[in-house]
Parts: sequence; C-alpha cells; structure tokens
Amino acid sequence: MTYVYLKDGDPEIDSMLASVCETGGGTRQFTDLSLRLRGYPETRQRAEEAVATAKRPPRSPRHRNAKIWIYSVQYNRFRHHFETHEDSVAVAWNGITGTRRAFMAAARDAGRPTIYLERAPLPGRVTVDPVGINQLNGLPRDAGFYRDWAGADPDRTGPGWLALREKLQARASARADVGQGNGDTGLAGQKFIFCPLQVPDDTQIRQFSGWVRDIEHFIELLTEAAADLPEGWHLRFKEHPSSKIPLGAALERAKAAQPDRVVIDNQTDTFFQVDRSQAVITLNSSVGLQAFYFEKPVIVLGEAFFRIPGLVTPVDDARALHRVFAEADAASYDKALRNAFMNYLGQVYYPELETGPDGHPKVKPDLVLPKLPATV
Repeated sequence: MTYVYLKDGDPEIDSMLASVCETGGGTRQFTDLSLRLRGYPETRQRAEEAVATAKRPPRSPRHRNAKIWIYSVQYNRFRHHFETHEDSVAVAWNGITGTRRAFMAAARDAGRPTIYLERAPLPGRVTVDPVGINQLNGLPRDAGFYRDWAGADPDRTGPGWLALREKLQARASARADVGQGNGDTGLAGQKFIFCPLQVPDDTQIRQFSGWVRDIEHFIELLTEAAADLPEGWHLRFKEHPSSKIPLGAALERAKAAQPDRVVIDNQTDTFFQVDRSQAVITLNSSVGLQAFYFEKPVIVLGEAFFRIPGLVTPVDDARALHRVFAEADAASYDKALRNAFMNYLGQVYYPELETGPDGHPKVKPDLVLPKLPATV
C-alpha cells in the first residue's frame, strides 16, 4: 500500500502525518496546489460540501463561486490519483473541512481507504481513525460495547486511566484577557456548574452543535436555565483561550440577566475550575471528556462521540436542560462504564506520541493501524 497524505504546512502536524504513513510502507505527499480541470459526476457536489465546511466561509456569491472552482479542480486532481493508483490510502489531518474534505471525499469516491488524524483529548495521544474525527469517528456509541470489552479484566475495569490526569495541561492562552492563572482560588466551598466555552466558529460548533445551533444561543439557554439551579449554586463561564472571537457582550448580557447565578471567570486555570466544580456542561468540548479525569458529572447538549448515557447526561431540549439544572445536586455518572470507556480509549483507540529526532511529535512506530475497509 502507498500512503498518500495531504501536506498541512504545520511542521508538527506534518511530522505526525508522515510518521503514520511510514508505518505503511510507501509514501506520497500532496499539497493544496494539486489541480486538474477534467471533472467527475460528483465534482460539483463535493466542492459545495467543501465550501460549506471551509474554515473561512465565502463573503459573497463571487467569493463562493471562486471557492467552488478551487475545490473542484483540487478534487479532480485527487480523484484522478486515487482512480489510477489502486494501492493508495488517503491520510489527512482533520479531513472534514475545505481542501482536506475534498481530498478525503476523492479517495472515498474512488473506493480507496482513508485515515483521519487529529489531536486527541488524552494527553500525549493522537486520533488515528479510518472513518473520521470527533463526532464522525468510528468509536461505538453503545455502552454495551465497552462493558463487553472490559469484561472482568481488572486492567480494563479499574481506574488506571486516571493516572493520565497529572499530564493534563490547560491550553495556553492566546489572549490577554483570558488566562490560565491562579485566579479565584476560593472556589472549594462554592457550588457551581462550570461551562468552558468553545471557539464560536470551530468545526465542532459549526457542524455538530445540534439543536443548540451556536455559542451565543448556548449561553442564552444556560443563562435561562440558571434560574432553576438549587439555592446557593451558580453557573460559571470561561471563554476559550484561543478564540479570536470575543464573547464578552453575550456574557455580560447573561450576567445582567442573572446577576446572582452567573459568574464570568476568564483568568482562573480551566482545569482548576473543573476540579472545583460540581459538574461540567458543554456542547461537545474536549474539556467535557477531560472532566472525566476529575471524576465530575458532565452534561452534553451537542453532538459528541462521548455523548453516551451513563458516561454523561445528554440534554436534547431546553425543557430537559431546566430539569437537569433544577436537579444539579443529584448529578451523577456510571463509574464502571467510565472506567471501561476510558481504558478502551487509552489502551486501544488513541496511539501514543513520542518526540522525533527533529523535535517534532511522531506517532510511535509500533502503531497498529486499524483494519482498513475497502470503502468507507
């Protein structure tokens, strides 16, 4: 097999892509400058799908048409390669937006296998999946699968996965007004639900926010439900430290609407706030899964691969949200299921990373790639 990867441009990401491809033998690299005019019946549809998921949405009809053309000729070039090289496997970072989406769609349409890579929510690990990433990954959504896998094996049923907690580090801040400092250290005696906000235009929000739609609506829904929290409780927000889109105005509206029930804390370390909380609420942030390491109940409103009853409390509408907030002091989770699920992620699903000779992260060479289907 020849592993064909789409060059990302980030040295660390390209290092991980190359290291996965090296486990499969032959390697070939493509860039987003790969073009071909001659098209396929699926070209227009795939280009429109790529535009719909692009990180920078078109600003005008002319801009949209230009993007459709670019993704069309990229798709055509990628598709031609996969049609004429039957031993090819497509490898891409993320793979669900823009050019990356066109690349992976071309491979699938040609009947070639795919491998998606992305950062993992577990420290020192990376996602390597033949189906997709995040909500689109190949992990089973059935609690029974993880219980059956764990069986009675103490290495699978025990809390060994919690050892990774000490390696968790909050994301470094790219904003002067959002920090990861000591901040409010008097949280131990307070009762609150912590909401670590996500980047408003991130793929996780744009594609997988479900019934909530967007971050501002999310804040509004939580603010309204905060009125039902038990006496003495509050809802605590923190903006994402890497977001270029400030949410100050929306948060100030929330604070004004519920001055005794809403707190905005952009300075205290994210995991410190997780640790001091009684529960964590999210659309589908990785912090929601990382809150498992702090043995916290987690409430999930959006689409997420860990949105399995027992692991978390799924919320499907505003009425359910109000009920969950009203019963916040009874929030819980299935400890045995979490042990099985998290051990599966650490022992089976997420490969480990190591530092290569060039100082960049690489996927460990003993990686056993998942069995690749003929088509996905």
